[in-house]
Amino acid sequence: MIAETVCSAVSAAGLGIALVTAYRKRFLTATRIAAYALVPIGLVMTGVVEWLADTAFSPTAWAGFGVLGLSWVLFMTTRAVERRRGGTRQERKERKQQRRTAGASAQPGAVAPTASAPSLGPGSRPGATRPTAAPKSDDDFSDIEAILKKHGI
Repeated sequence: MIAETVCSAVSAAGLGIALVTAYRKRFLTATRIAAYALVPIGLVMTGVVEWLADTAFSPTAWAGFGVLGLSWVLFMTTRAVERRRGGTRQERKERKQQRRTAGASAQPGAVAPTASAPSLGPGSRPGATRPTAAPKSDDDFSDIEAILKKHGI
């Protein structure tokens, strides 16, 4: 009964504010305020406020919310552990099985059966010469010196 009275008072106050706003020629804002002001009285008329008031003062309802909260915490904990481990138990088992089958199908003497063949660069072919770096000349440093002189260093 107190909740219904409070909601009615809030609605009346909101409608009063809407009237003052409309008097100031701000009709769009006044309409929006009136819409918000009518929500509490509408909730009272539909019985939602009575249901909420009964729920708020019911120990059984609060115990139910506690159980729902505990359920949510347990669910999130299992999700976090699952992500840290890298998937569900079944997914890890399937990946392990795939690694076993890949290892069994490899050559028996191979050290790394899934590794690719080594690449032979240009320096490892017979007769190939390595390119040598061109000797640095003083011209390379001249532009650096010019920049330093420009800044007074």
